[in-house]
Amino acid sequence: MDTLHLLGFDFGASSGRAMLGTYDGETLKLEELHRFSNDPVMLNGRFVWDVQRLFFEMKAALLKAVKAGIKLDGIGIDTWGVDYGLLDKNGQLLGIPVNYRDARTDGMMEEAFKTVPKEDIFEATGLAFMQFNTLYQLLAMKKQNDPTLDLADTMLFMPDLLAYFLTGEKATEYTIASTSQLIDPHTRDWAWGLIEKFGLPTKMLTKIQPAGTVRGLLLKEIADEVGMAQVPVIAVGSHDTASAVAAVPAREGSSFAYISSGTWSLLGAEIMEPLSSVEVMKANYTNEGGINGTTRLLKNIMGLWMIQECKREWDRRADAVDFAGLVELAEKAPAFKAVIDVDDTRFLAPGDMPARIQQYCRETNQPVPEGRGEISRVIYESLALKYRWAIERLEQDLLHRKIDVLHIVGGGSKNLMLNRMTACAINRPVVAGPSEGTVIGNLLVQAVALGRIGSIAEMRQVVAASFENVEYLPEGDAAAWDAAYERLLALINK
Repeated sequence: MDTLHLLGFDFGASSGRAMLGTYDGETLKLEELHRFSNDPVMLNGRFVWDVQRLFFEMKAALLKAVKAGIKLDGIGIDTWGVDYGLLDKNGQLLGIPVNYRDARTDGMMEEAFKTVPKEDIFEATGLAFMQFNTLYQLLAMKKQNDPTLDLADTMLFMPDLLAYFLTGEKATEYTIASTSQLIDPHTRDWAWGLIEKFGLPTKMLTKIQPAGTVRGLLLKEIADEVGMAQVPVIAVGSHDTASAVAAVPAREGSSFAYISSGTWSLLGAEIMEPLSSVEVMKANYTNEGGINGTTRLLKNIMGLWMIQECKREWDRRADAVDFAGLVELAEKAPAFKAVIDVDDTRFLAPGDMPARIQQYCRETNQPVPEGRGEISRVIYESLALKYRWAIERLEQDLLHRKIDVLHIVGGGSKNLMLNRMTACAINRPVVAGPSEGTVIGNLLVQAVALGRIGSIAEMRQVVAASFENVEYLPEGDAAAWDAAYERLLALINK
């Protein structure tokens, strides 16, 4: 059996990379070909993505593959969710894609509820309410009379837009579309009735394709420019979390939850049919598309964004300390000095995160953490406690079954202290790894599309055979974790 050479582009909110996957029919090996920063910029009052530069970096990665003598069999792209670009009738990009953290959507959910009640939106889409969802971005454009919305002939989410730049083919992959609050999770098509109620243009919406669809071939002009063949470009699980969940090395039939851990912590369970009950809406859980017809019932939790923003502020003020150094400082700090709800909206935007955490503690009449170690420990402990809250909602309110084990994949799975804290907080085993879950899922879906793997169960067998993971068991003072959890519940229920 011939070996497959697959290239996975994995774009995060702060960096991107091109990873080579070599699949021999039994195991997958990874090699990083190219890594680059992804730096959104404030431009004329808008927080935007430098998409032209990202495409330049994609071509740089293709050139590196050629120089290394690698003949690619497939290319796949995954990115963060919700954001999009608009094309005119000639296929040219209109404006610059706006970052989901831009302030244009402030107050737009409340405006939307005046037109369609919140309960009706959830019934139609099954998606949790986040002010940056694509629905509210489009409504903000409409309210602000943005002329590009009227000129738009095609809307493409970020991975579909980048695939269009590579192939010239316009289409929408399901898992990325499912983050938008514009999709009916039962029909797996656009929520046409809801979109029309809001008066949004429908002509710009393209056909929905499932993950594992060959989107097209690399354009001849690009293939000639870099010196390679016209390689198939495959619509993988284009939402990075969909790819990460596909790479969870869970045993078939096991009752597991997962966290795709990075800037965001996406915690949930894999189910076969979406759940759009009132209980799901009240818990602010979301139904997003998964691989092979599955649904990802999950909760968006703020994740490592807070520690990233703290580090950015501390580096600006004083000598830089890397993330491993912050963990060492946190290990030495006192336990449970304060507890924060990491999903408080004040923590969403960029800015002086240490000051916001301290102000939160003052407002909630808690001791105020001081210095890098204490603040870092408060973040890590509070994340672990919020994971417990989310798992209990799954068990008690939504799935009505026990979760036996939590799998953590993605870059955050390398944080040993957070893994230990999580096992203690949730009082059950935590399995960490693989840390490259997102790009692994991307690459293995390409193998599925090319006929070399038959199912998600087979994908997970390849992951288990190819990559190590580490199990963490609860240890330490369970009573102290229980007491801290009661403090978090009091904050959430205020």
